[in-house]
Amino acid sequence: MKRIALLGMPNTGKSTFFNRLTGAGARVGNWPGITVDLLAAKILLEGSMVEMVDLPGIYNLHGFSDDEQVVRHFLESQTVNGLVVILNATQLDRQLALLLQLKALKLPMTLVLNMSDEAKQLGVKIDLAELARNLDMPVTLISAKYGQGFESARHTIEQILRHNPTARLADTEGLSQDDRIEVEVELDRIVSGTVSTPITLPPNITRRLDRVLLHPWLGLPLFFITVFLLFQLIYGIGTPLQDGMNWGLEQIKTSLLQPALANAPLPIRSFIQDGLFDGVGTVLSFLPIIVVFFIFMAIIEDSGYLARAAYLMDAVMAKLGLDGRSFVMQLMGFGCNVPALMGTRVMRSRALRLLTMLVIPFSLCSARLQVFLFFTTAIFAPRAAAVVMFSLYLMSFLMAFLTALVWRGKYRSVEPLLLELPPYRFPTFKHLLVQGWQQSQYFLSRASGYIVGGVIVIWALTHYPFDVPPASPATLAGQLADYMAPLFQPLGIDRLLSVALLFGFIAKEIVIGALAVIYSAGQSNLSGIIAGKLDWVQAYSFMLFTLIYTPCLSTVAVLKQESKSWRFTALAVAWPLGMAWLVSFAFYQSTRALGW
Repeated sequence: MKRIALLGMPNTGKSTFFNRLTGAGARVGNWPGITVDLLAAKILLEGSMVEMVDLPGIYNLHGFSDDEQVVRHFLESQTVNGLVVILNATQLDRQLALLLQLKALKLPMTLVLNMSDEAKQLGVKIDLAELARNLDMPVTLISAKYGQGFESARHTIEQILRHNPTARLADTEGLSQDDRIEVEVELDRIVSGTVSTPITLPPNITRRLDRVLLHPWLGLPLFFITVFLLFQLIYGIGTPLQDGMNWGLEQIKTSLLQPALANAPLPIRSFIQDGLFDGVGTVLSFLPIIVVFFIFMAIIEDSGYLARAAYLMDAVMAKLGLDGRSFVMQLMGFGCNVPALMGTRVMRSRALRLLTMLVIPFSLCSARLQVFLFFTTAIFAPRAAAVVMFSLYLMSFLMAFLTALVWRGKYRSVEPLLLELPPYRFPTFKHLLVQGWQQSQYFLSRASGYIVGGVIVIWALTHYPFDVPPASPATLAGQLADYMAPLFQPLGIDRLLSVALLFGFIAKEIVIGALAVIYSAGQSNLSGIIAGKLDWVQAYSFMLFTLIYTPCLSTVAVLKQESKSWRFTALAVAWPLGMAWLVSFAFYQSTRALGW
């Protein structure tokens, strides 16, 4: 099969181009270094299937970071029929140097200039014909965001395949000093002869916003206010949608499921209704809020604001032995800890990577979010629920910062932060819907196996032996809860909640489904049961423990994969578990001592 490799600098829209061209679901975000692994998809070109490979974004072909090594290793070990190089049309004076390095590989290639819409707004004009002549390769101007110019780009890729049927390996030996000087001279000549840029760029919204949002004193407070308002919007929009989902699930259960199982044996009826349907249905009931959450996060992420959050936090993070990129990876962990851990590959210092990986599991991921959405809506009024949720996010940052402060001496790094601030961009409505759907689909596809398996095991534990009342002390779950009671009673966490926490170690997505099975209740009934059993102090203590304690198994597996150390992985598991117990204990005992 023929193969085309896609290369470019970080934050040039390379993955957006890849997704539009192939229809694949590569993750897209507006900050440098988002693509940290090899992504591949098959596409029909020239009447045959062609493999498109999206390589990590790099600044220099001859650097020593993990992402640059991945690119070099791929080009040296894998045959390709050609390269597609994506550059930012507004920054050719800085980005053409990478293209000139790639030309030295003597591989067929085409240049795709992205962000034509922004170039037009800034008054940047490019003589495509002259640029193509100087570079001796096809040049296409596109907007990956709006889908403009894709037919032309596709045609140039087909030309590469037509004229280069035989794949080749690249020789990535470093350039000599003379060669690098020649590249700089050639770069100046090409840019001066093909790119026209206004002497003074007109005032734009990016500069005006940055005066406020990057203000030394106002920047961080404004960022946290933005996050708080984000939660207010999520609850305001998502809660009615969740109520609608609950109503639909209840209708399915009463109108279809219960009549269909009316004559089934009691164990089978209980397993399907109280186990599978209630467990999985309770998780599905939170899907509307999760979709809304990811849509709003896509706005913040793709707008360029997260890169600025990293810039704002760099000075604070440096005092903790981290940098702004660590903060960005922690924010990425809001979606899922796994890709955030993989994102640390953009850091060249192993010590910085390890310390960042140690703090990422404290991020309030989408799986934990589901647990907290349930408890906050069940226990607290809507306005108070937003405050509680915001406090949990602040606690996640506090735990991460405390961890970094404790362990910075062991994992010390002096690598400086190099971060490019992209212009502000408002994503298209279609892109927001696609992001919300893709992230939710990823959440469900990843969680579905855990949820179904988890609720089956929980049902068996809470119903066996079958001749005793479900979830009673005589069941396996009851016996297990009695065994763990001395550990969790000082935290205000009752015996059956502790069983749900135990299964949360496998995946946090199981926790709510497990509670639905334990109490034999659907989402609407479960909320009332939990509200009747717990006061706000017990509920908040439970949420604190869920927020901080041991990451799920998939996160642990990635920690081992990325760190290549069992000792570090053991630390990453034991440290948050101990912290969770201490924090929940301190909160519960102190609030009870105050008479709350």
